[in-house]
Amino acid sequence: MKAIFLIFHGFEESNGISKKIRYQVKALKECGVDIRICWLDDTDNWKRRMVDDQVIEDYGNGIKGKIRKRTNLDCVYRYAMKEGIEVVYARSDHNTTPFLINLYRKLRRKGIKIALEIPTYPYDQEYKGLSFGYQRVLWIDKYLRHFMAHYINKIVTFSNDSFIFGRPTIQISNGIDFEVVPLKKQLPHPSDNELHLIAVATIHPWHGFDRAISGLAEYYQSNVTPPLRVFLHIVGEGVPEVISNYHCLTNENNLQEYVIFHGPLFGEALNAVFDQCKLGIGSLARHRSGITHLRSLKNREYAARGIPFVYSEIDDDFEGMPYIFKIEPDESPLNIAQIIRFQQTLSIPPHEIRQSIEQTLSWKVQMNKVIDSL
Repeated sequence: MKAIFLIFHGFEESNGISKKIRYQVKALKECGVDIRICWLDDTDNWKRRMVDDQVIEDYGNGIKGKIRKRTNLDCVYRYAMKEGIEVVYARSDHNTTPFLINLYRKLRRKGIKIALEIPTYPYDQEYKGLSFGYQRVLWIDKYLRHFMAHYINKIVTFSNDSFIFGRPTIQISNGIDFEVVPLKKQLPHPSDNELHLIAVATIHPWHGFDRAISGLAEYYQSNVTPPLRVFLHIVGEGVPEVISNYHCLTNENNLQEYVIFHGPLFGEALNAVFDQCKLGIGSLARHRSGITHLRSLKNREYAARGIPFVYSEIDDDFEGMPYIFKIEPDESPLNIAQIIRFQQTLSIPPHEIRQSIEQTLSWKVQMNKVIDSL
């Protein structure tokens, strides 16, 4: 099977989405698919449509380049015809336009199957409170997405929905490449009077790390001499307004010593922070975007590294696991005293947490579901 993995942006080494796409492509290759990545190169503000390392369309720079990258998608169609592509696996960027619909229409007319991955569904509420630029993107998408769906064979979802936009779904979980994600190391001399928490994300309002910061504020305000010094390591970048709010909340509560903003990390630098931490912070506010069920990629990375974690949504792959701590999907601060008690009662070593998902949550297992369905 010859296939294209179609995305509408480039790659960043520290970005979780970029890593996820690489893992998915690797898994598809392991399943026997001849897969190529069609992506957008924006190096030095010069825009090019790429397939792997090959330029298939040079859009140029400036305003002209910005317009052409959105409107000139015929290069993808020409490449598919030339190479005998049988399947296009597209990752939704909430970017439905007449030009994208036309591309899918032409591909379908040639008998090419199209699978559209929608990373989070429903997603309309994710735009609540964001700027006009974001709202404009959503408005166009809402108006056109049902027209687009007419040309989609199956929609790949991490939700429990059987149909999305009137199309049948392929329900999968976010997976893990166990060859790439290392097991957390047990530090030889851990500090007995400190508890380090790690929160990793491409940060948006629904991650709700403000609940963790507010929880630390309450913890230190109610404990003049706290039984444990609790630290929160926030790793990643994201929506500037959200990150700015986190900094303000930290400064207002004099938590500069206890909330550490690392920015984006990858490789050994990221591993070192994980090795220091004993508990992961997953999404704490998916209710802000109207989502109750989710199979978060971050939950799976925490489990693969062998670290217990906290989250507030319903994740069917982890409900009832002894190494997870569920909190209510509301706006209350994270109860740090409860987190401490939970962590102190755990006796599950990292390798056992990892083993609990190795047979079911590899990317190869998950992407094979897509191949079988198509």
